[in-house]
Amino acid sequence: MSEVKVFRVTGEIRKPNYQTGFRKEVRAVKPEDAVEKIYTEVGSKHRVKRFQIKIIKVEEVPPEEIENFTIRKLTSGESERVE
Repeated sequence: MSEVKVFRVTGEIRKPNYQTGFRKEVRAVKPEDAVEKIYTEVGSKHRVKRFQIKIIKVEEVPPEEIENFTIRKLTSGESERVE
């Protein structure tokens, strides 16, 4: 079974009257899954189509550098649990 990692995705939203950058952390097994999750979440929240979202960078984040509190808690909880 694959291990879930944390990825930081940087990109920008380009609508005709609105442009902004974003940086978001997501949990995924591989970078492609992280990008797919970003398209889904950002598209839904900002009502933009996939072609209006430009992904600039996807990087894996080590557990000690995670900025999102919820994701940090989830990740640390996984490593503490022994099965």
